[in-house]
Amino acid sequence: MDQRTTLSLAEPRSGFRHEALFYADGEELIAGTASFVRDGLEADEPTLVVLQERKIDALRSELADDGDRVFFADMDDVGANPARIIPAWREFVDRYSSTGLGVRGIGEPIYAERSTAELVECQRHESLLNLAFADTPGFYLLCPYDTRTLEVAALEEARRSHPFLTADGRESESAEYRGLEEVTAPFSDPLPEPPARREWRVFQRPTLAALRQWVAGHAARAGFSPKRTEEIVLAVHEVAMNSVFHGGGGGICRIWTEDDTLVCEVDDKGLLGSPLAGRERPAPGQREGYGVWLANQLCDLVQIRTFDTGSAVRLHMLRG
Repeated sequence: MDQRTTLSLAEPRSGFRHEALFYADGEELIAGTASFVRDGLEADEPTLVVLQERKIDALRSELADDGDRVFFADMDDVGANPARIIPAWREFVDRYSSTGLGVRGIGEPIYAERSTAELVECQRHESLLNLAFADTPGFYLLCPYDTRTLEVAALEEARRSHPFLTADGRESESAEYRGLEEVTAPFSDPLPEPPARREWRVFQRPTLAALRQWVAGHAARAGFSPKRTEEIVLAVHEVAMNSVFHGGGGGICRIWTEDDTLVCEVDDKGLLGSPLAGRERPAPGQREGYGVWLANQLCDLVQIRTFDTGSAVRLHMLRG
């Protein structure tokens, strides 16, 4: 048994344990994740592994017959939009924590193939996990980070978003962990400036139909299929409705294209109070909270920022 495994089994786990695993090559990744999985199997803890498909195949091979007792999901599907990852973990934890046993997960949302915008939202996701599962006992989540391919800044951010770290087979507490007080503060990092070639439109409730038609026209001219056009129109409508009811009665919608992506940004004077807005499934019968949630289910990426002057929701939709 390696040192990482010994420390994990010796330490009681009454609350949520969020740990970053730094690895330098594929062999180190598989050794660390296989050890983690086997520890869970020994303790009869249900385990969900969410990695890219090629890494799942390598881990399955290492686990051999033990792999039949583990749940697997492709991160390229589950986490294509990073805001969908927390709901996936929540569903798994809620389903299996009722047994009274601990629950384990492995999730690698941050990898070199991510775009700059996706990377920022993945890093935000990693911090928000600490808030989303702060009151969840027995959940142990291990997040691998590839030290060969990721920028130094991404590795430094991992130390701030994970209370526990594993590197070179040794566990430690992170001295840089930012804590929940900072995580719950409004997320006000500036979004990249839109290109000079963009269009904009002011909207209020009586002009929502015109707004939908305007967005649909842009999507059609950009070569979007009817289905994708319908989805981006619905997403913009839902976010705009939030502006109408909670953002001062209306707002401004800006629209532009970036390569194969249509980007729509809705700005208003409202403040988004919950850091987990759009990342928690609305409860049955709940009357509010559906707008950004639905946008996250429809769009490839949703970026939310709250400033002193109001909020911005930027929707990204790939052509299809």
